[in-house]
Amino acid sequence: MNLPDLDKDPRLARAVRLALEEDVGDGDATTEAFVPADVWAEGEILTREDCRVAGVAVARAVFDAVSPGMSFEVLVADGCDAAAGQGILRFEGPARAILTAERTALNFMQRMCGIATMTRSFTSMVADLGTLILDTRKTTPGLRFLEKYAVLCGGGTNHRFGLFDRILMKDNHRALWRGADGSRLDLAVKEARRRRPDLQVEIEVETIEELECALRGGPDWIMLDNMDCATMRRAVAIVAGKAKLEASGGITAANLRTVAETGVDAVSLGCLTHSVRSIDLSLEWHSNDAEKKFS
Repeated sequence: MNLPDLDKDPRLARAVRLALEEDVGDGDATTEAFVPADVWAEGEILTREDCRVAGVAVARAVFDAVSPGMSFEVLVADGCDAAAGQGILRFEGPARAILTAERTALNFMQRMCGIATMTRSFTSMVADLGTLILDTRKTTPGLRFLEKYAVLCGGGTNHRFGLFDRILMKDNHRALWRGADGSRLDLAVKEARRRRPDLQVEIEVETIEELECALRGGPDWIMLDNMDCATMRRAVAIVAGKAKLEASGGITAANLRTVAETGVDAVSLGCLTHSVRSIDLSLEWHSNDAEKKFS
């Protein structure tokens, strides 16, 4: 699995800094009150349920931000599966730093593992069909790059990252388009291509008539919005490979397979990031070493 290198992404340090500012403020009052500054400890993050792992580099970055120079051992890498009770990341360093970083590191990883695990579930349902599982922009503000990374860890595919890297003309754009008759989607596609020849052009359609019109404009992608499966099969036959087809709207685990079998190239799912359940992770002292040092 070819994943981006989060360690080289400048957004990671900013996200970690903001999260720690929110949680730690001017100091970890509880830890400073009870844990001596010279205590050294070993611990690990483990999962209490089966999951697809995502966010190991983020957890490391949190610990490093609190105490640079801690040592780490990755037990399960991003994009791999972990079983309930299995350790994911082991570390050694000042006990105070570990306790201070604990919740922030777990918060990042729990959500990212949840996204990766849900994505893996969806991708496995259609793996034999070759249908892409796409994410959306329905993400947590400020954390999109991490959530889309987690989708990749689950075997999914990133749709556009933001408003800047693809033209996607949806119904609200069409309602305000003044370039021509709003029903002439082919002209809309051509206008988009003229203005931004460097970007892929995608257009949303709701009917076969809209599809046929849009197709004459030569879009790269056509989004089939809330179409039933019979209509999607007609759309696939009409397009015949002249553009990529993305199914969107009302798709769940219950009907994903049926939608994919229509022959669409991709299915987009907002639930991958807006309705995910965090995975139950915990931080445990390794072999009770920390408890012995505290005594």
